[in-house]
Amino acid sequence: MPDPVLSPSDDAAPVPTGVSGLDSILEGGYAANRAHLIEGRPGSGKTTLALQFLLDGARLGERCLYITLSESRRELASVASRHGWSLDGIEIFELVPPELSLDPRQQQSLVHSSDLELGETVRLAMAEIDRVRPQRVVFDSLSEIRLLSQGSLRYRRQVLALRSYLLIHDTTALLLDDLTAEQDDLNLHSLCHAVIRLEQLAPLYGGERRRLRVIKMRGTHFRGGFHDFVIRRGGLAVFPRLIAAEHGHPYETDRLGSGNAGLDALLGGGLDRGTSTMLLGPSGVGKSSTALTYVTAGLARGERGLILSFDEPTGILMRRAAGLGMDIAAAVAEGRLRVEQIDPAEVSPGELAAMVRDAVEREGVRLVLIDSLTGYQSAMPGEQYLLLQMHEILTYLNQQGVTTLLVLAQHGLVGQMSATVDLTYLSDTVVLFRFFEADGHLRRAVSVVKKRVGPHEDTIRELRIDGDGLRVGEPLAGFRGVLTGVPSYRGSPGHLLAERDESEWDRPVTLPDLDSDERE
Repeated sequence: MPDPVLSPSDDAAPVPTGVSGLDSILEGGYAANRAHLIEGRPGSGKTTLALQFLLDGARLGERCLYITLSESRRELASVASRHGWSLDGIEIFELVPPELSLDPRQQQSLVHSSDLELGETVRLAMAEIDRVRPQRVVFDSLSEIRLLSQGSLRYRRQVLALRSYLLIHDTTALLLDDLTAEQDDLNLHSLCHAVIRLEQLAPLYGGERRRLRVIKMRGTHFRGGFHDFVIRRGGLAVFPRLIAAEHGHPYETDRLGSGNAGLDALLGGGLDRGTSTMLLGPSGVGKSSTALTYVTAGLARGERGLILSFDEPTGILMRRAAGLGMDIAAAVAEGRLRVEQIDPAEVSPGELAAMVRDAVEREGVRLVLIDSLTGYQSAMPGEQYLLLQMHEILTYLNQQGVTTLLVLAQHGLVGQMSATVDLTYLSDTVVLFRFFEADGHLRRAVSVVKKRVGPHEDTIRELRIDGDGLRVGEPLAGFRGVLTGVPSYRGSPGHLLAERDESEWDRPVTLPDLDSDERE
């Protein structure tokens, strides 16, 4: 009796990859009963990805086979142990010299591939497939077959024979290739059902960046382009590129106040939910402190928040907030506020986007502060990519009803100022901060340049920062040159905020207890 013919839907049904995030890119996983090419330079993560595929199959009770011509069982076991895995349930067939095996009594065949003709090598692999009857197979690697072939035509024939044999046995296979001969890439690409390339990039400073791209996958929609991934203990974690249009979410519109009457009046009552606000100005002018005022107000309303801090350690951030009368340490301890200290030299843009999505979708975060975009830009390879990345993130957060605060420092303290990147057009609201001089004192001014949703004042108010937080004065007249970066105040000194009584500054400020990690 002939073998039953599978329906098209069952024949190429998605098979889970075992890799976090990769199933989303492949719209469910690898295609069942097909051969998939995984290519990349040595060290790009091919073996780890392949082992995760087989371990997921073993967990589901499937028969799994790893055919290796390049690594011994001992080396594979070492890789697995470093990730906390056990290879129990996975058959390993070695085509390596016998002297490399520490246990000659093991059941796997030991054959020196260089002493065999190409046809014999492929025949041994097929015989093992016929014996195990696996549902998942990894062949590592095709570069050994290429070396034995001594020619592209023979190489193509042998890979075609291997692929056909796998298809006949209804096996989902991963064929690994280390790109030792890129001129043969097109031969492999045309033979395989899907092609996934892993890349490892080394920036001038910081840790390496890893990314992957699905080059082809027949008859299946997939998420194209590059996607960042990392290799940590536990295997690969892939971060699918964020596409905001896929994440629309209805939400109730309302307004988030800061608890500061002057600041809320300047912004027409506060910040609207589902909008982004950029705080723009020179270093030290009060941008982060103003942002923390809104974070504290959101926490008081029972909302959850996320702070991505690029510029200062978590412990210093909490001490500074406490010095302004904002106790965020309790919210952090209770899990209502998540503070992530980001090292832009070690974190990829895709991982940052995944961190934001995780906080919004799993933790219910409704207030996000990125402090600052200057540090965020350091994590990006170029300005044009930062614009695209921020456009997707801000659109996603807006569609989720999240209020976003962005801090962007401008170069210089006085005079003509500029930013390394112009993101003002992406923000719904832009708040401008400036220093000015009056009666021999350095003071701060704040104004709203634009606000897409709702009204706002077009006045300039004075901003003062002390132990009780922020104070915003009444609208001031008599300013000149605010937008040029050299503002001068020619109004009445009586309209400016007065200094607090010195006795008020003598009272001690209670700071939260910090553990050793926070102190660092």
